[in-house]
Order: sequence, then C-alpha cells, then structure tokens
Amino acid sequence: MLKNYLKVAFKVLLRRKFFTFISLFGISLTLLVLLVFTALADHIFSPQAPEVLAGRSLGIYSLGMQGKDFSNGGNAGYLFLDRFVRPLAELPAVETVTVFTVAHTVASYHQGRKIESELRRTDGEYWRVMRFDFLEGGPFGEADDRDARFVAVISEAARERFFGGGKALGKTIEADGQRFEVVGVVANVSLLRVAAYGDIWVPIGTAKTDSYKRELIGEFRSLIVARDRADFPQIKAEVQERMVAARPLLDPNFYDRLVGGADTLFEALSRLVLGRSLEQSHPRRLQLILFGLAFLFLLLPTVNLVNINLSRILDRSSEIGVRRAFGASSATLVGQFLVENLVLTLTGGVLGLGFGALVLAGINASEVIPHARLAINFRIFLEAVATAVFFGLISGVYPALRMSRLNPATALQGRS
Repeated sequence: MLKNYLKVAFKVLLRRKFFTFISLFGISLTLLVLLVFTALADHIFSPQAPEVLAGRSLGIYSLGMQGKDFSNGGNAGYLFLDRFVRPLAELPAVETVTVFTVAHTVASYHQGRKIESELRRTDGEYWRVMRFDFLEGGPFGEADDRDARFVAVISEAARERFFGGGKALGKTIEADGQRFEVVGVVANVSLLRVAAYGDIWVPIGTAKTDSYKRELIGEFRSLIVARDRADFPQIKAEVQERMVAARPLLDPNFYDRLVGGADTLFEALSRLVLGRSLEQSHPRRLQLILFGLAFLFLLLPTVNLVNINLSRILDRSSEIGVRRAFGASSATLVGQFLVENLVLTLTGGVLGLGFGALVLAGINASEVIPHARLAINFRIFLEAVATAVFFGLISGVYPALRMSRLNPATALQGRS
C-alpha cells in the first residue's frame, strides 16, 4: 500500500507543477535558513578541535563588582583568577584550570609592512586544555610563563603574513612592541571558537607591566576542566564561595560583592544577554526564546503550506468522492494524503540540505568568518530531517482531516 501511495504522491506533485514549485521553494528556503543558523550554533558551542574538552569545561567569562550605587563589570582580572580560581585544580572534581587573556589586536612592523594580528597571553596549562594541531614545533610551558621568556606560538595565517608561508620555527617576530622567538606554529582556528581563536600566543609573564596582577576586573578569562559533567554543580558552588571570599579585596566605598560565576559557553551568553548585572545565568530562558523564534519562523511557511495543501486536496474532490463511494475509509485517505505531504516536504528538505551545503561552502570560501569551517555533520542532518518530517506532518494533518470528512455525494459532484 505504501508503494502505491508513493506512486500516487509523485504523480499528484507533477500534476500541479506551480503549486509544487511554490511549496518546494518555501520548504527548502525555510530549511536552508534554519540549517545555516544551526551549523553556526553547532560550530560555536559544540566540542571541536582545539576546544575538544568544551563539553566538560566551565568558564569564568565575565565578572562584575556591585555596590548600592556603583557597578563595574567586564572580563575577570588576573588577581581574582590566580588567587581564587586556579586553586580549584586541587579539587578531586577538577582536572585542570587555565588562565588566559581575551584576544586583542596588536600591530607589528615587518620588512616595512604593518601587520595586524590577534594576540592572546596564556599560561602553560592552556596548551593542555586546548588540543591544537601543531604544524611546527610545540607549545611553551609553565616555566616559560613563570620566567617570562619571550617565546610565541603563531597560527598558520600569521606564518604566512610574517614569513610568506616559509618555516617559522626559531625565527623572531615583533608584536605589540616586543620581540618573540617562534617555538610553534598551529593550524588556523575559527573566529567563533572564543577561547582558542588567535594569531599569536605568548606567555602571560611577558606583559609589559605587572599591573594586571592587582586587578579584579581586567582582560582575563579562565577555563575549569571537570573530570565529569556531573561535577558541574559542585564546581559552580565552589566558585560562588570563592567570590564571597574575595570580597575583602573590594573597595568598600563603592562595592560590596562580586557577581558572575562559572558557566558553560551557552550559560555565559545567557548571563550577558538576559542577566541582570551579570548576577544570574538564564540558559533555559534563552533556549525558550530561541525555540520560540524558530517556531515563529516555521509558522508562516507552515500556514502557507496548509493553504496550498487545502487547495490541492479540494481540487481533487471528485477523486475523493469516488474512493469514498467504493468504501475507502477516512483513515486510509488521511494516510494517503499525509504520505503525499511527507514526500513533498522531504523533497524540499533534500533541496534545502543541498542548498545549505552550497551556502556553507560559500561562507567558508569567502572567509567572512575568519578560518571558520562550517559543515553539515550527522547531528545537523538528523535535525534537518526531523524538521522536514515535522513540517510535513503539521502542514498535512489539517488538510487531510478536512478532506476525509467530505460528503461522498457532494464530493462526486466536484463540490467541496
């Protein structure tokens, strides 16, 4: 029976080519947009090299100081992270802790050319947390940071800008008014990997001044790698306790507490977007908002498809009357029209996947997002198929039910 349904479905779709084209266009365009945004979200939040430990990592991405009349917030300062967060590595639930700066643009002058690069200062533990693909040499270590050795790891793109793609190991570069010896070259990292992206990585100890060591709010972040995601609540609670312990370092004339916390990247985003003064993260609320927007985005093409399906089905009222007169049940007719609609939406889904792959390849080739390599992985493929099936069922149920309730005598006269 299913085989016959499929044959009828393809013949029906070819009968009204314009309606079929409009339906396929709407379905494929909708899925194309959703697929591109899903691929972007997957690229940002899912564990991918070099952030392969992101699935069991919590970050201190922001920190704020609050008082009755004053507030100050931004990235965390080295003082807080070094004194209160780094010791978390001693907990049984924690595998390791790394501290590093946000990437910031610095200028270099090489052979009469100005080169702009994204520089990040890190500790030695950073290279255990981030699993970079080294093309030359290797990382610097804790001793290099402690002794403030002027060594650097650079990206493949930076090697191209400084040395024209030639070997860089052992050579020196100038960045931010300082000279560093290149000890390693890594494959390029996407701009969307917020903890790993950069062009030049150097030890924190090489900073021009040591003023950063006295800052509660500054330009630093930290990643806490848990041994298991089940340990997240314990680590978050411990971070909150240490924020309370850090209160004596605040200026009592202005501030009385620190706000922030240890978050996954998605929780950190919800804290920045929905949190009040960084005090709370709201991941579930942000998820509901995103799901709501996706639902509204799907609603309009679904309603349009329902109307098209109604026109297509009611146009076949004589056929429906004949089948009802020969004993076809409502369930049989509903099943047939749902199969027809699923064939339509799955065909649109295939087209959407194909166009999506082309769009993602175009984004990658254009470098509009530096070094991003967006792709349709198995998880995104399953989500696209599920969306197409959902699309087909929702837009097909109502027209199919309307059709199944037609009076046989009225339908045989071609009236709906």
